[in-house]
Amino acid sequence: MNDPAYDSQLNIVTVGHQQGFNDSLHHNRYEPTPYDLLDTLFEHYPVIPEDQLVDVGCGKGRLNFYVHHFLGAKSAGIEMNPVFYAEALENKKRYLEQHKDAESSISFYNCLAQDYQVADQDNKFYFFNPFSVEVFIAFLNQVMRSAEKTPRTVDVVLFFGSQEYGDYLEMSTAFQLVKEIPLPDFHKDPRERFLIYRLPKMD
Repeated sequence: MNDPAYDSQLNIVTVGHQQGFNDSLHHNRYEPTPYDLLDTLFEHYPVIPEDQLVDVGCGKGRLNFYVHHFLGAKSAGIEMNPVFYAEALENKKRYLEQHKDAESSISFYNCLAQDYQVADQDNKFYFFNPFSVEVFIAFLNQVMRSAEKTPRTVDVVLFFGSQEYGDYLEMSTAFQLVKEIPLPDFHKDPRERFLIYRLPKMD
């Protein structure tokens, strides 16, 4: 299926890209992960109903609805842009027309990533290169503090991740690279892949 067909199946509208330029030095333009690449990711990376995934820079909520519909997982979406946040909420209304049990399973937050209050249940964090490494570090520090306070295994999923993201995780944290999923255009651009980093549960 193509992206519009997936949207139609989920009864949401997430196709399209951000028009114009983002006026922030630290935040990148909205571009949803293609559905076929999400299919590839979750063929190789299991997510179960007990997981709670956080899409950091969720845009209109595509990933959130995908993981609920196809994997039965709970999720949260963080979006600083009020227009995209409003569209995510509208998509949730549409999605709930067909999935009335999803009300408490999908949540959206209109805030900066570094202002998000990491929940004890949050254990998987997805990033499609949403912002600068400075913001990434500030956010990950909160995640690590949460994992120390409420011990659990935490995964970070990077799509098209910058070298700075990987360098920080590997050189300055206890996260370890546990899986690499190359994609069809990997030979053209090595960033065209998913990287899974894991922080083991602290004893």
